[in-house]
Amino acid sequence: QVQLVESGGGLVQAGGSLRLSCAASGRTLSSYAMGWFRQAPGKEREIVGAISWGGAERYYSDSVKGRFTISRVNAKNTVYLQMNSLKLEDTAVYYCAAAQRFTLLSTDFESWGQGTQVTVSL
Repeated sequence: QVQLVESGGGLVQAGGSLRLSCAASGRTLSSYAMGWFRQAPGKEREIVGAISWGGAERYYSDSVKGRFTISRVNAKNTVYLQMNSLKLEDTAVYYCAAAQRFTLLSTDFESWGQGTQVTVSL
């Protein structure tokens, strides 16, 4: 299995931007489709977006479409989540995850990072 570590979270004002990174080790990231998920306090984990192994397929949830962008640099074994125009409701722990195929189902993702906290304030 691939090991994943997220970074880049923090405290940001509403309307601001953050870029999350997900670094992989153990296996090459180019073998996997990747997803970003988030979980807010008291809420279930939800998918934010996903990207296929080559980047040709991408998905974004309606709540982040037009504001968030997923990208990947397989040569660096890293996937990114660029978050712009952040809203209070984007506050959550963000997780990256790896799957054998492009999918939106959390149960299909076999490896997960430990998460990084994103807090959006007024």
